[in-house]
Amino acid sequence: QVQLVESGGGLVQAGDSLRLSCAASGRSFSSYAMGWFRQAPGKEREFVAAISRRGGSTYYADSVKGRFTISRDNAKNTVYLQMNSLKPEDTAPYYCAASIPGGNYYLVGEYHYWGQGTQVTVSS
Repeated sequence: QVQLVESGGGLVQAGDSLRLSCAASGRSFSSYAMGWFRQAPGKEREFVAAISRRGGSTYYADSVKGRFTISRDNAKNTVYLQMNSLKPEDTAPYYCAASIPGGNYYLVGEYHYWGQGTQVTVSS
């Protein structure tokens, strides 16, 4: 069992930056690949970024590539999402999730544990 708690969301203007954090507790954090997803109102939950267990591989949605950076600190049991050049269409609650390695990290169904989410709102 892994418990995940996101933080760092807020209200910003277009072009600003935010850094989201996701703190994990429970079983060994470094055993899991980690991902970030978001779900705008009326839309399905969508993949944003993922990172392998040791951080050697990262994956991004095309919509955020070049603007967002995922990273992790296994000593602190924390995964981060640095979001730069934010756009109004980035507005959504953002969720972190943990996956047993080896699956397709782009898919919601590959993740076994989820946080409660942190709201990101970008005004134009």
